[in-house]
Parts: sequence; structure tokens; C-alpha cells
Amino acid sequence: MKVLVPVKRVVDSNVKVRARADETGVDLANVKMAMNPFDEIAVEEAVRLKEKGVATEVVVVSCGPATNQETLRTALAVGADRAILVDGGDVDLQPLAVAKLLKALVAKEAPQLVIAGKQAIDDDANQVGQMLAALQSWPQVAFASKVDVADDKAKVTREIDGGLETLEVPLPAVITVDLRLNEPRYAKLPDVMKAKKKPLDTTTPAELGVDVAPRLKTLKVSEPPKRQGGGKVADVADLVNKLKNEAKVI
Repeated sequence: MKVLVPVKRVVDSNVKVRARADETGVDLANVKMAMNPFDEIAVEEAVRLKEKGVATEVVVVSCGPATNQETLRTALAVGADRAILVDGGDVDLQPLAVAKLLKALVAKEAPQLVIAGKQAIDDDANQVGQMLAALQSWPQVAFASKVDVADDKAKVTREIDGGLETLEVPLPAVITVDLRLNEPRYAKLPDVMKAKKKPLDTTTPAELGVDVAPRLKTLKVSEPPKRQGGGKVADVADLVNKLKNEAKVI
């Protein structure tokens, strides 16, 4: 069974992001980048399926500029077998465009399972997995916290409001993973060196026949207002007065 795992290069989760002065986007100059945390979990789950003998090959895919090769090499170092870069250049690849690119690759690679992070921490769109499943007419399960694959079926426990839900879907299918599914491993130095020799193919949206022109326009990106400091009140009457006349919550 072949497993396809999309991965995205995002600003490191430990970095404090700042909006550009002209409010056209996020300032990425000299900012540390890393693999999207949810995608790390997806890669780890795919590698574990391979170690269990369920999967025979793990292919990682990234859509974006050439710098995404670094993220793909990281995935190869933790156990993926092959990598594919869809070089979109400087085009802002939005969720629908990424889903269409993945659809084209699914047609080419014919995986039995697509495991993806539930969302990217930069845009928080949470759309690519669902869009890919719709384009493929495949069953899909989102927010997976446990995955068991056997007999051409996937039994998935997912997190919902108020508890857990367990679903069973036939393969091929799309699964998007949540934080509590597993704990990603760290790549060892020998594996990092071996990853440099693993195959990494490059293609483009034009070669895949996909139109990736942006359909959404970002009007403004601004930082949230700074929190004001607290203050002391003389007595209960003063507190009630401030809540009523300043905060206007009563």
C-alpha cells in the first residue's frame, strides 16, 4: 500500500510572527522556517504504518517554492521513501490550488491512502484535505487521534465536541490528523545524511495541467491590538462603575 503525505513549509511555531509595515502580509525576512507541526504528525503516522508492514511506500509532497526541498528532506530523514516538489515559484498557492495539485499527483502516483495534517499553522485554513477528498470522491475522516488500517479499511477515532467518534472507511481515503495522534520522532544524523541520497523529483503546476491562479485576495494583515495593563479599584462601587461605564459589560 502506498501512502501519500502532503507537507508544508511554514514559520517555525516558536517564532513570533510580525506583520509587514504595509500590512500586505507576514514579514518572512530572516525568519526560521520548519515543517508544519500537523504535517510532522502525518509523516510520523505514515512511517509507523510502514514499520508495521501495512504500508510499502511513503511518498511526501510539498507545493511551493524551491526552498520547500529542505522540508521534504526532513520528511525523508524520518523515514519517507520518496519526495515530490511541485515548484509553484512565487505564486501564492491557496487551498483549492493545492488540492487540485494533489489530485493530479494522486492520479499519477495512485496511493491507497492520503494522510495530511488537519491544517497549516500559517493560514489555519483546514481545507486541503476535505477539498482533495471531494475532488477525488473519496471518503475522508478529519481530526484523527487514532488510526488503524487493515483489510482495505481504515478505522479512525476522531476528536469531536464533547468526546470521540470512531469511523470506518474503505480505502482509498483521505485522513487528516490531529495533535494527539502521535509524537513525531527526531531525525538522527545518519538518517539526515541518507536522506540526501533519496529521490526527490520536481514538477510544476503547468506540467500537471493545474491552474493555480489565486482566487482570494488578502486585503490586510495586521497584528492584534496590544492588551492594556490592569488597574486597581478603590472599592466595590468603583469596580461596578468601571464595569458599567468603561468596560460596558453590565
